[in-house]
Amino acid sequence: MMKVSRRGFLKATGLVVIGLVAKPLFDTLSRLELPQLSARLGTLTGKRLAMVINLKACLAKDGCSDCIEACHRIHNVPDFGNPKDEIKWLRTVPYEDAFPELKHEFIAKGLKGLPTLVLCNHCANPPCVQVCPTGATWKREDGIVMQDYHRCIGCRYCIAACPYGSRSFNWRDPVPFIKEINFGFPIRTRGVVEKCNFCEERLAKGLPPACVEACWEKKVLIFGNLEDPNSNIREILHLHYSLQRKPYLGTNPQVYYIIT
Repeated sequence: MMKVSRRGFLKATGLVVIGLVAKPLFDTLSRLELPQLSARLGTLTGKRLAMVINLKACLAKDGCSDCIEACHRIHNVPDFGNPKDEIKWLRTVPYEDAFPELKHEFIAKGLKGLPTLVLCNHCANPPCVQVCPTGATWKREDGIVMQDYHRCIGCRYCIAACPYGSRSFNWRDPVPFIKEINFGFPIRTRGVVEKCNFCEERLAKGLPPACVEACWEKKVLIFGNLEDPNSNIREILHLHYSLQRKPYLGTNPQVYYIIT
């Protein structure tokens, strides 16, 4: 039997301990891009980011889709040309579908059938995070629900768990269906899930979400920090009655709608 000196034994033990500690840390850091990493390390600590959508001011009923087009262009969202394979970060649905619990035969004329902008709600209690088996989706300290395209195994548990239909699955290779690739944002592959990320890569640079910037009617989309009592979003919510989608589910969506 080979003899091992005390010094050799301690050295080997130390290497094992370092490996056990370093491996999870390396795995965590290796899957983060720089903007995500800075946010994880506290750049956005103390914030609770949210969005207000003012349906009363929105001109979507007149066919405006500037916010959707800007989001999809910047984030390399493919256009497969058919509903079956459709990938949507932002989309519009009729008011009655966005708020089914408020549907009745006497819906106000201005609201009935109104194209309502919907997206990932970045829930305070996201069911998608709870069911993901690989940690491919998680919630940051500032409330943004993230999606790691490299860790996603395509099980689609998160799609089944999301009560808002806010996630899309790449059934096909999206690259040939991207009109103009933005190499500043990751290109996805077949077999992974994607969704709105509140433009976290733009926030890391001090820029607003692409949809907010693209909307020429600046009263429609308001984005900000709910923990700042002096923020514009807090002022808007204090001045107007607002709705959340399916609040009875307990997910506490961080997208609020103003309808009056």
